[in-house]
Amino acid sequence: MTTSKDTRNMANAIRALAMDAVQKANSGHPGMPMGMAEIAVALWSNHLRHNPADPTWANRDRFVVSNGHGSMLHYALLHLSGYDLPMEEIKNFRQLHSKTPGHPEVGITAGIETTTGPLGQGIANAVGMALAEWLLGARFNKPGFDIVDHYTYVFLGDGCLMEGISHEVCSLAGTLGLSKLIVLYDDNGISIDGEVEGWFKDDTPKRFEAYGWHVIPSVDGHDVAAIDAAITKAKGSNKPTLICCKTVIGKGAPNMQGSDKVHGAALGDAEIAATRAAIGWTSPPFEIPADVYAAWDAKTKGNELQSAWSTTFSAYRAQFPADAAEFERRMKGELPATFDQAVASMIAACVEKKETIATRKASQNAIQALSAALPEFLGGSADLTGSNLTNWKECVAVRAGQPGNHINYGVREFGMSAIMNGVALHGGFIPFGATFLTFSDYSRNALRMAALMKQRSLFVFTHDSIGLGEDGPTHQSVEHVSSLRLIPQLDNWRPCDTVESAVAWSEAIKRHDGPSTLIFSRQNLPFVERDAAQVAAISRGAYVLRDAPNAKALIIATGSEIELALKAAEQLAADGVAVRVVSMPCADVFARQDAAYQASVLPKGMPRVAVEAGVTDFWFKYVGLEGKVIGIDTFGESAPAGALFKHFGFTTDRVVAAVRSVLH
Repeated sequence: MTTSKDTRNMANAIRALAMDAVQKANSGHPGMPMGMAEIAVALWSNHLRHNPADPTWANRDRFVVSNGHGSMLHYALLHLSGYDLPMEEIKNFRQLHSKTPGHPEVGITAGIETTTGPLGQGIANAVGMALAEWLLGARFNKPGFDIVDHYTYVFLGDGCLMEGISHEVCSLAGTLGLSKLIVLYDDNGISIDGEVEGWFKDDTPKRFEAYGWHVIPSVDGHDVAAIDAAITKAKGSNKPTLICCKTVIGKGAPNMQGSDKVHGAALGDAEIAATRAAIGWTSPPFEIPADVYAAWDAKTKGNELQSAWSTTFSAYRAQFPADAAEFERRMKGELPATFDQAVASMIAACVEKKETIATRKASQNAIQALSAALPEFLGGSADLTGSNLTNWKECVAVRAGQPGNHINYGVREFGMSAIMNGVALHGGFIPFGATFLTFSDYSRNALRMAALMKQRSLFVFTHDSIGLGEDGPTHQSVEHVSSLRLIPQLDNWRPCDTVESAVAWSEAIKRHDGPSTLIFSRQNLPFVERDAAQVAAISRGAYVLRDAPNAKALIIATGSEIELALKAAEQLAADGVAVRVVSMPCADVFARQDAAYQASVLPKGMPRVAVEAGVTDFWFKYVGLEGKVIGIDTFGESAPAGALFKHFGFTTDRVVAAVRSVLH
């Protein structure tokens, strides 16, 4: 049985490791780990179901440190409880290629569930994890077999609650009644600039009650028994729970605790010595007594928990073999055996129908065609379902108490995107969510985090470019496609017709190592004839769409501008000028092709013109300074799309003139 002395020593071990690691690195944030130490003891000792020997166990509880600057708290917990994080890595805190980077990073450190640091996104990811747990359980659990049954726990601070995204996601979590989401709020009243009451006086308990949360206020954050009781109470609620823990930042540092001085800098040798004396910690830096290790060790209990679950799952498999196999496939992130055939049939249908439709409609057709083969599809839209066309005939809307596979996120673009990341991190689903392309700016940091974490989140953006028309410059995406291409590890698809749209969807789904954006038009775009080899080449990001013997120049285009490029090539051919047209639906994928293929599409020395209804700078990497780019380097105007394309010079004659200019 754990005694009060044990819990005190366990908490002080966190404090010692945090202040010693930050001191050695001369960089970091000791205040949060020292202030939340008892909260960590209560959760990890008495409630968190996890197995240090298998950080990927499907039914583990998820633990998210949303206030990720306090990463040493998480690293201390992982090290002490028995994860593969040796003391050498604690000593290597914040150093190059260590497993203890400045902020927690999924895929770097065993036991880290998500990359946090940008405040507010950790709680957003956690909402996605709790959402995935509920929906996955609704699909796979059977009477007597709760194979999906775990909690999502979150640590967060004032900074996360000040970020607007916390309002977006916590409001939705309350509306959906995600009862297995338990948040422990480090209410210490301090941020980098000092005491927060000068800029943050929200009545946080009332705020969360208004969201529909269960709120447990005024818990002593340094009383392990009180925190333990609060967590137990939270587990009995049918709502998500916020436990408000009153704490002292940097608890234990006699001259610095309770102030902003302890937030984000090493304490210094003198204060560390004073802290050791104040908390009665006599061990040298980076040394933990054996009895403290024993108190923290979770390996035996973790193995027992996972073993018991495995026994249950074996019985489940015997009784429900197809469901068991499907659950395992989905949690591994593997695509079903029928997927490739579904893709082939979808593309063949597009080729046969030759439809001239908006690519947003082509996108919906792709979703419809693939949905039967992908039960893990979890779609949605930020209050634009009827415009983004991200629903399908058989989809079921997710509501409180009503599981489904399509989410009305409301006007919460950032929250939607970060929740999708949490769903992807949890496993079992392929999430996609949509808004207008111009509102990708609201989502941008979540897109960046998806790319950093290499998660298969699919971001659908419709109503691209000035083709949006009458809604005007506030809604017309001029710079967005190029800016999205700047994010490393993010694939950005801007297809020109039904076939390219189908391929874009299939490639984004097949990609396991990162996110994709799928960018579609509002207006109708004509079907483009291709042979089988050209259809196959779409997946390489760029390909020769129209060629001519002895071509003298080439035109590169994407999306809605492919039609313009083809018409210009026809006019030039009639005048005796042979031109190659290259479609580049995904420059990111094309950049990963081998040099020989790239040269076969874009031969060295051939004069080039690029055409895209957006800012021009990106395209000079392909046309060179001697080439021409037809784009738009101003904001748009409010008018019908056809009038705008003419007004901004997206005409056949202008493309023809550009090609002639690069030939002279």
